[in-house]
Amino acid sequence: MDVSIILVNYNTCDLTRDCLKSVFAQTKDIDFEVIVSDNGSKDGSVEMITTEFPQVILIENNANLGFGAANNRGLKIAKGKYIFYLNSDTILLNNAVKLFFDYWEKSPEKDKIGALGGNLLNEKGEVIHSGGNLPIAKAELISFFTCILSSIGLKKLFFKFGGKAKIHSLYEGEIGYVIGADLFMLNDDNAKFDANYFMYYEESDLQFHLQQKGKKSFLISEPQIIHLEGGSDKKDNSKYDFSKKTSKYYWESCCYYLEKNLKAKFAAGIIKNWLRVIYR
Repeated sequence: MDVSIILVNYNTCDLTRDCLKSVFAQTKDIDFEVIVSDNGSKDGSVEMITTEFPQVILIENNANLGFGAANNRGLKIAKGKYIFYLNSDTILLNNAVKLFFDYWEKSPEKDKIGALGGNLLNEKGEVIHSGGNLPIAKAELISFFTCILSSIGLKKLFFKFGGKAKIHSLYEGEIGYVIGADLFMLNDDNAKFDANYFMYYEESDLQFHLQQKGKKSFLISEPQIIHLEGGSDKKDNSKYDFSKKTSKYYWESCCYYLEKNLKAKFAAGIIKNWLRVIYR
């Protein structure tokens, strides 16, 4: 088996259907399996997958375990040499799985690769957020307080001066981290997420530790994948909206990352204290 494609599904029946259709339509000339780890969906997802995609290996978790833990369930039974973590709100436009596989297999530095991802596209075909620099304490604090300013009436000013997510240009080469929407890795212990992250920062954490082991993350330009950003959790810039539970998950995960990987307890403490006020 060449590649195990793992999706996490949580009440995204229609998105997951479209994603799976694209996977089976586009993936050719490679031996692969598809595993869907369902987090207790109540929208008919399980029935849809069972009926329409009987070739899919379905894991029924019967509860929302979070993104990392659900992916780990898939990883545990995956038979592929490689793992391809794919969000349910993505659509493959070409034979992306084979392109990732061939790039890794043919790379003269294949032993140094830790993770691959592509330049994700929006529905207009524009390149969108696909990865970035690994988090550092100063940048996370600035981001947090920028979100607070946005939430207390300065949202228009905030977005005017750059708070809004920018369209990124096509990029190929080494990057700090590849986002978890299309994360291609070797099937080994390095591909296991820290389940203490319910959602957000788990892919940054994973790739931080890869870098500690001398491995690198790369974006490559050939795979073409649409990412309907936020479709899988119905968020819209959720980290900026403290009224949403996803924002709380985001910043709690940020604090855990800062403490675990950067030993930045002071920065994490500042954010935690503000969160206690915001969510009291």
